[in-house]
Parts: sequence; C-alpha cells; structure tokens
Amino acid sequence: MKFAANLSMMFTEFDFTDRFQAAAEAGFSAVEYLFPYEWEADLLASKLNENNLRQVLFNLPPGDWEAGERGIASLPGREQEFSESVAKAISYAKSLNLSRLHCMAGLRDQSVASREQRDTYVRNLRHAGEQCHDNGIQLLVEPINPVDIPNYFLNDFGQALEVISEVNGAGPTLLKLQFDIYHCQKIHADVPGWLHRCREHTAHLQIAGTPDRHEPDTGNLPLAEIMAACEAVHPDLWIGCEYRPEAQTVAGLGWMTPYR
Repeated sequence: MKFAANLSMMFTEFDFTDRFQAAAEAGFSAVEYLFPYEWEADLLASKLNENNLRQVLFNLPPGDWEAGERGIASLPGREQEFSESVAKAISYAKSLNLSRLHCMAGLRDQSVASREQRDTYVRNLRHAGEQCHDNGIQLLVEPINPVDIPNYFLNDFGQALEVISEVNGAGPTLLKLQFDIYHCQKIHADVPGWLHRCREHTAHLQIAGTPDRHEPDTGNLPLAEIMAACEAVHPDLWIGCEYRPEAQTVAGLGWMTPYR
C-alpha cells in the first residue's frame, strides 16, 4: 500500500523545509501538506527532487485561515477571490507536478439561505473543476466532521456524493472525493461500508486514529478491518498520513509495517 507523509502534521520536530528529507529517510516516497503558498514553488520543487519524493496533494488557498476561515468555495460574494485562488493553486500544482487538489468548502454562512450557499458551492466547484481538468488536475472535496470544524459546510459523506454528482452531471469527471477515514469514522462510524459506497468517486485516502488524531493504531479505529477494505477497494490510491504523532514521528510508524 502507498503511504504519503503529511508534512503539516508529521515531522514537526523539524523546520518545514527539512521535513522532506526526514520523510524520505523514514521510507516515504510521497508527501502531502495543507498549503504550499508560504514558500516559493521552486524551493518546494527542489526539496521534492533532492529527496526523490512525489507531491500527491495540497489544498486551494482557504481564505483568511488565521481569522478562522476554512475555505471560501461555498461563500456567496467571494466568487472572484475564489477564481483567483484556483489559478494560484493550479500554478503551484504545475510547478510541483501535482495531479490532485483539494478544495475546502468553508463554513456555513448564516446570513444566506442554505440553498443559496449550496448553489454557490456547486457553481464554484464546477468552475474550479473545469480549470483543473484543462490542466490535467483532479479536483477533490472532503467532508469534515463537525467536532473538528464546527459549522463546516460539507460535513456528511452522503452530501458529498450528491454534490459530486451535481457538479459532474453527464459531462467529464470534474470532481472526486477525498476520503478521510478519520472524518468518516467520526461522522458515520461504518468506514468499510462507506469505502465501498464511495468506491467509484474516491481519488485519494487519508487516515488518522480516532478520537484524538494520533497514529491510526491508537484510539478506537478498527484499523485492521479498515485497511483490509482499503486494500480491497482502493489498492492503487495514495493514503495520506494526516495525523499528529503522539511523540517523535519515526517512533510511531510501526503501525504501517504490516501494510507496506
């Protein structure tokens, strides 16, 4: 199975640009992280090349993260800003030879009707999906549980499948699912069942233990059952290790041994 180190959460005992080397030395061949925009694309590309790593995922710009924004794709009145964020993400993706981008939905805007916000979300996703498709990139969405991000607009896997179906319509596949096992466990619990239900729509996997988002073999995640389902349903997809190690990152990597 193919695991990618999430450098926003793992190897945080190192400065960010040193985490690429640490991941490679720990045996990873791919990385993901939340956002690249704080660094020049050329610098990140050099870190990937120096360490023989593949970049498999990052997010579109999320709006004002420090102020609490968690994406702007569903927010009415922010369409121009969203369009500019898509162009910026695609530019970075092309520099880093990236084929998948995740688009955060944003929080529920109580000043507008839910239907208006959903329509804005679908329109923006279709626009972003078309731009990504034209550049050989697959756009992804991810449901996020309401405990980690209260009021997140896309907070249910069934809702995500409906949005994906509406955006894609009868045309090309503009949108797919980023299936985060941690979020699915906290929202629905039946992860193997949802893996099968979302099979045709899933393009990337992520994992962390529940409830505390540490190593996947901690907490109450039925890891063996879930990994067997991943191997059966999605043997070729990257699994992003999007968890916060309980201690030093390398000390907690033993959970991977049966699956690598």
